[in-house]
Amino acid sequence: MLNVLQVLWAASALGIIVFVLLHSPKGDGIGGIGGQAQLFTSAKSAETSLNRITWGLSVIFMGLTLILSAGWLGK
Repeated sequence: MLNVLQVLWAASALGIIVFVLLHSPKGDGIGGIGGQAQLFTSAKSAETSLNRITWGLSVIFMGLTLILSAGWLGK
């Protein structure tokens, strides 16, 4: 169980890095990476989706950090 949570923790950390880097500093979101993405209907939709995914991964990362560092699962 502990190893599974550690893998999820590492995957969420990597996901946060990737999705933060996908954000555009000028607010045009994923559309700034070589045109509009086919997955999204508009730049606003893309930015909203990126924000939700990033926040979700952040919550997962922080929750797992708390659980793993507190030692509640034992060794």
